[in-house]
Amino acid sequence: MDVRKSFLSHLYQALDQNGIYTFRDSEELRKGDQISATLMKAIEESCIAIIIFSEDYASSWWCLEEMAKIMECKEQKDLIVLPVFYKVEALDKHEDKFRKDPEKVKKWKKALFDAGNLSGWHLNDEDESKLILQIVKEISTHLNLTPLYVTKHLVGIESPVVKLKEMLNLASDNDVVTVGLWGQGGIGKTTLAKVLYNSMFRQFDCSCFLKNVREASKDSKDLVLLQNKLLSKVLSPQNGFEVTNVDRGINIIQHRLRHKKVLLVLDDVDELHQLHALAGEGKCFGNGSRIIVTTRDKHLLTCYGIDQDHVYEVKPLSYHEAHELLSNHAFLTLQKSEIMTNLVNNVLNHAGGLPLALEVLGSCLRGKREDVWESTLKKVSRIPNKTINDVLKISYDGLEENEQEIFLDVACFFKWKDSEYIKKVLDSCDLATTAGLDIVIERSLISIDYGILQMHDLIQSMGMDIVECRDDPKSHSRLWRYDDIADALSSDLGDCAVKAIVLEPPKLKELPELELKELSIHPNAFSKMRKLRLLILRNVHISFHGPICLPNQLRWMEFDGSGPWIPKFPSGQKKLVSIDMRKGTITEVVKHFKDFKQLTYVELSDCESLVITPNLSCAPNLKELKFWNCKNLVEAHESIANHDKLQVLHFKWCPELRVFPNVLESKSLRDLNFSVCSKFERFPDIPHELRCLKRLSILHTAIKELPTSIENLVSLERMFLDICKNSVSIPSNIYKLQNLRCFKSAFGPIVFPNLTDSANPCMKVGLSNLKVLDLLNCNLSE
Repeated sequence: MDVRKSFLSHLYQALDQNGIYTFRDSEELRKGDQISATLMKAIEESCIAIIIFSEDYASSWWCLEEMAKIMECKEQKDLIVLPVFYKVEALDKHEDKFRKDPEKVKKWKKALFDAGNLSGWHLNDEDESKLILQIVKEISTHLNLTPLYVTKHLVGIESPVVKLKEMLNLASDNDVVTVGLWGQGGIGKTTLAKVLYNSMFRQFDCSCFLKNVREASKDSKDLVLLQNKLLSKVLSPQNGFEVTNVDRGINIIQHRLRHKKVLLVLDDVDELHQLHALAGEGKCFGNGSRIIVTTRDKHLLTCYGIDQDHVYEVKPLSYHEAHELLSNHAFLTLQKSEIMTNLVNNVLNHAGGLPLALEVLGSCLRGKREDVWESTLKKVSRIPNKTINDVLKISYDGLEENEQEIFLDVACFFKWKDSEYIKKVLDSCDLATTAGLDIVIERSLISIDYGILQMHDLIQSMGMDIVECRDDPKSHSRLWRYDDIADALSSDLGDCAVKAIVLEPPKLKELPELELKELSIHPNAFSKMRKLRLLILRNVHISFHGPICLPNQLRWMEFDGSGPWIPKFPSGQKKLVSIDMRKGTITEVVKHFKDFKQLTYVELSDCESLVITPNLSCAPNLKELKFWNCKNLVEAHESIANHDKLQVLHFKWCPELRVFPNVLESKSLRDLNFSVCSKFERFPDIPHELRCLKRLSILHTAIKELPTSIENLVSLERMFLDICKNSVSIPSNIYKLQNLRCFKSAFGPIVFPNLTDSANPCMKVGLSNLKVLDLLNCNLSE
């Protein structure tokens, strides 16, 4: 029976009237022995295929070949196949016609069998018009479940999709699985979620992709709209409820969807209450459901109960992936060879593997000349692209003030710095750094690898742009560019907003002293900087001679340059926590040491005016005290040996140091160093156990023996006696140091106690935990 002029014609007309574009084969397409390329392309590009099995369907090789192609696309491209069954004869009645090609017959049989097992419609003597209405309604429903639009330039997407499908464990319907996609703005989380959604949404009873949840739920009313949208997506409109408030919406979602296998994507979530309102607490959906959450906040996923095994970090593209994506967006067909490789590499370096940046910059540069590329790169290196910047800035805007301050300091000053050093600096500025850094890391703004703080170049540019939002440097909260700092410090500014100044120009390896940047500081330049909390100047020469008045609000000060400038503070309470002076004159600071009650870290290098160390009883919070290359330092004040909080005490390259307290009782001390103190003769007694001291360095000193009380260094792990000038006698009590793991001595005579001496039972045990023993070129007298 040929249904082409009856049932098929009526169905085609009904679909057309309902706005559904329909391709149907025609007699013209059936001419020749090969299936038409036009028809093949139409099948491949269709969302739905309707196969109408009539009585003589299986007798037409052409129909069977078409059906085989349809079933192939169903398997490979998720083509939806809807069969309509008339009376169908078995294929074996027609096999005689095709016995010359048994492989084709085999393929047709399988396709026919697979198609026959699909759910469809059976038409015998029923009303055709009613069946056509049913088919049109079913197709309309399927077409409402169309895939999401995804940009055609997809790069590096296959591997993440495979990994995420493994996390989702789609083969199991025993539970509800939630997966988080985490990464910085513009990294491609939404694109990845769309591709993942498109690849599997038809495997679920119902599905919903809620995009821009953060933007679309700024208050509870907006959340209600999202709840209604979710319900309308997964339920037919006539069966849904109108949600009027968030709490009611949570109950309705749980009640109506708890038995459905649901695929739900919540894109760009930034608050926990959004997850609770839209996905409940994991009990809203039936077994086999899958929830995918994209966010910039890793901690949010943890709070929702998603374990680390189900959190996928979306990372920047590799160099080759980034190059391919840039080429897709930036180059016309024949243009690529016209742009110099170094310009392409500069764009790739600027984008740093961020897909958003590659797309935006590529589109801006598409079809442009080489000189336009150069000009554009100069511009974006100074002024960040607004489209990219606005996306990245969303993460910053979501931070609390404490975390915003930390982020801006890192962006302006501390990229590629040691994370422990940064914590010290920012803690001194009354910032909750440990907790704050965790939050900024979880928001994908920074990372810490092997103890070094890292940040994407574009995120750093975004942070700097926030600080430099105004033209006048005096209105900036932070200064780090030489010209801005030189301008700000060369005169008495009056009131200004500067909170931090860090200048660290590169120093050349050859003739570094001649390469120091000149910096002229007005004596009252800092007087009106009432908010200044951080001052770091390195590799500079201060041309002003005399005292420079610093504000009492200053918390952290470092100077590593040249020039006899004298830091001076006004009367009143001082908040200085750390001072690191090299080649500076600190007479005024030492004279008023008692005024620095909060002082915690002191490092003084090349301070020729220093003869005796300050009285530490005036600095009860001091933790670290370092004297490096102080050539005229002779005496350590007696308070240095019994300070309760002192943890690090270093005298390095202090050739005149001779006087040190006879007794050492600083119970918090963990690192003691007398390296290259060539006139230091007597190591102090240790009358009580020092349970914190783990490192002791006595390098190139005049010490001839260690006291027997050395046994009280019960936690000592590392001892260094390298390049000792004199023969050093070590008492047998050293064998009581059962935590000692490393002992080094080189180029000097050393006397070890005799292990065969039975008077001391400890000697029978020896140094049982020693892992490293280095006695290079030592003259062992015993």
